[in-house]
Amino acid sequence: MSTTVSVSTYTSTHTISHATSKMLLLLKEIIREVGLDPSNLMDRWASLELAVSTWLRTKHMKQLTLEIFNPKTDALVSRWDLDIVYGFGADETFWVDTTAIRYSIAKAGLVPSQCSYRFLIYNSPGRPDVDGWGPCSERATDGFKRYSLGATVGGNGIGTEVSYWKKI
Repeated sequence: MSTTVSVSTYTSTHTISHATSKMLLLLKEIIREVGLDPSNLMDRWASLELAVSTWLRTKHMKQLTLEIFNPKTDALVSRWDLDIVYGFGADETFWVDTTAIRYSIAKAGLVPSQCSYRFLIYNSPGRPDVDGWGPCSERATDGFKRYSLGATVGGNGIGTEVSYWKKI
């Protein structure tokens, strides 16, 4: 008689690495597809990666936001929110739904190429400090409507639900 044993190794490091990389790649896709230059993101990649992975690991991170704004007026033009869901999908699978993102980008539309963008991360109290990150204020969303895509990134305990804001 023979016995076969299958072992599945799961670590939170795998999950955090997957969620972090997929969230940043989604941001890159959004930035590029709405008509902006992703070089600002690439310049900030290491800082974003450190902040996101740190705060996912400590479970302080609640949301990662991409604000697109008019640099002359400082007014919001568009916004994308990646809401963090802890305890999401404990089935040891890792996935990302790029089709939903592309469809939503098409619905949200292009932004003027002279727009600028920045990243905001919302955390729960007590988060550890990460160099280069501190308090800031978000731009007003008055006159905008939020559209939800649902879950777009998942990985054994951490997921993201994406939404975008469009002027009405």
